[in-house]
Amino acid sequence: MTASDVTVDLAESADAEALTRLQIAFGDEFDSAEPDFDVLLPRFRRFLAHPAAFALLARHAGELVGYAVVALRPAIYNEGGQVATLDELYVRPEHRAQGIGALLLDRAVQESRARDAGEMHINVDSVDVDARRFYERHGFRNSLPGTDDPVLWYFAEWDED
Repeated sequence: MTASDVTVDLAESADAEALTRLQIAFGDEFDSAEPDFDVLLPRFRRFLAHPAAFALLARHAGELVGYAVVALRPAIYNEGGQVATLDELYVRPEHRAQGIGALLLDRAVQESRARDAGEMHINVDSVDVDARRFYERHGFRNSLPGTDDPVLWYFAEWDED
């Protein structure tokens, strides 16, 4: 299989179950606890229904081989007025090193630009050297233009009461 044998399409609401299964497979592979299927499925349905969000599915001969999830938010930092965040990009292990990740990333960037995003953010764990190399090969960096200082990402989580 080559990347030319793969199609990448926007996910539709009917694809929520497939996205949920891929997300759980992603978590299982990297020992990252994912919510149960019954919890994650309505979240994907809600996500796909939101106008500032989209997901992509990569298929080869009808088989789902990868996906990407992108959320957009308003921003004052660029002319487009939006920033895209690539929340997830996953290719099944047996289909890696064939250009599928690059296809998904390229389509995510194209779709984000078409939706007026002026930049894309990607959060990567510092220990995930393979992912960091992948994104750097595709023009992403972890420093602001004109500096070598790393960009840091902070987060806080609230209990759901």
